[in-house]
Amino acid sequence: MEVGSMSTDEKKSSISKQFRCCSSSDGPQLLGSRDSQSSGCSKVLVAYKNASQNLNLSGIKVGLGILKVATSQWRQDKKTHAGAAPKQPTNFENRCKSSPLDQLAALLLHCQTRRRQIGQEPSQERSFSTKPQHCKRIVVLGAPRVGKTSILRRYLRDGFVEEYQPTSEDFVRKLFRIRGETYQIDILDASGERDFPAKRRLSILTGDIFLLVFSVDDRTSLEEVCALRQEILAAKSKLTKWSHDLTQQKLALVVCANKVDLQECEREVSRAEVLHALGDNCAYFETSAKDSTNLEKVFEALAKRGGLPAETGPSQHRKLSLHSYQAIRTGPLPVQLLGHNDACGLLYPEARRPSFSAELRQVTGPQCARKAGKSKEKCQIQ
Repeated sequence: MEVGSMSTDEKKSSISKQFRCCSSSDGPQLLGSRDSQSSGCSKVLVAYKNASQNLNLSGIKVGLGILKVATSQWRQDKKTHAGAAPKQPTNFENRCKSSPLDQLAALLLHCQTRRRQIGQEPSQERSFSTKPQHCKRIVVLGAPRVGKTSILRRYLRDGFVEEYQPTSEDFVRKLFRIRGETYQIDILDASGERDFPAKRRLSILTGDIFLLVFSVDDRTSLEEVCALRQEILAAKSKLTKWSHDLTQQKLALVVCANKVDLQECEREVSRAEVLHALGDNCAYFETSAKDSTNLEKVFEALAKRGGLPAETGPSQHRKLSLHSYQAIRTGPLPVQLLGHNDACGLLYPEARRPSFSAELRQVTGPQCARKAGKSKEKCQIQ
């Protein structure tokens, strides 16, 4: 008879027979003396192997794995508590007095049933899932050595570091709990994509908010920001089918002229030149990552233009550890202690940038499937 067509009682009987085949009726019992425990457990492990080879249901195989761990733990506990007073049998043991092997078989079916129940129960974590409109990606672009990483460190409240270290690519994720809602902000520092146009274009197409940074002591960095801005406008216009002017109006883009803490004689670009190059409709701020000059205004502009709450700014929420944040998401008590309107956030430590194929599917979407006989279109990231 196939295992898939067995009833619950037949499954239990079949598993019990698999266990009994490795121990005789007059042999040592699993719950007997200490000398017999090792032999009995070895036979049980052999029975597990034989049973798992003949069972095809994934749930039962998982149950057998659970029993292996349980038996190993049981052996360790018996050695640790040797000589202690015997405890009274539990209700579960009373229901399975026929033999220890029958008890294990019943436990297996109990675990399998519990797995089904857990799968049917609504997960409490799902109620805290992040809505798609609350997931945003900030893409940071600009020439090297202009202070992009330093600005991001201020945004993440990690201070300022004088020593310069080149950044190839950096991806961080910050999670927020604001007014009972969960927000996710992915920050992509795409500094290393200057020499890879297709990769940079993919980062632009998947970005929601853009921060362009140049240095006031480097005129070529301003020229690169102007070129990047035009590239972003062109890519988003093609993706959204909007006009260039409408895209410029709706695009969440902020430009930073960094290093304004330098002496006036070291400055190569004036404010008038920047406004003439970018136009009056561009959000433009002169900042200093070293002194935190105007950075709070930059973060507020990023949140406002990107459709995010103002509490996502670094000074507008409390910084939590991952353990505390998980407690807030899964337990009602910490939420009551914090208050419904108390904003908090943390840096998620295990975030990784999605694969390029996943990002490409996000850009093209399922509607891009080519119909039969239709000519092949050019990829949008080219």
